[in-house]
Amino acid sequence: MDSVSVNKFLDNLKYFVEQIVTDHVPLKVTGRTGENLVVLSADDWERDQETLYILQNKGLMAQIATSLETHTKQTGYQPTKDEMNEITGI
Repeated sequence: MDSVSVNKFLDNLKYFVEQIVTDHVPLKVTGRTGENLVVLSADDWERDQETLYILQNKGLMAQIATSLETHTKQTGYQPTKDEMNEITGI
């Protein structure tokens, strides 16, 4: 993660905001008093929040583990031809 001083960040705010949103890479901003902050796009923040929610939800993690296991063994649900046509026709 790149790091810039708060002064440089403020002087180049538009540039840094565009870069953060476009590249999806957070930026560490170092404060004068040693306190730091991280700037990231709203989309990236929401993605991270969703990931944290899933990782903290034991039920969802169990479903994912079961799905991975059945997928690996190729014993999971097999959609019918009509169901596949409906899925791929969207």
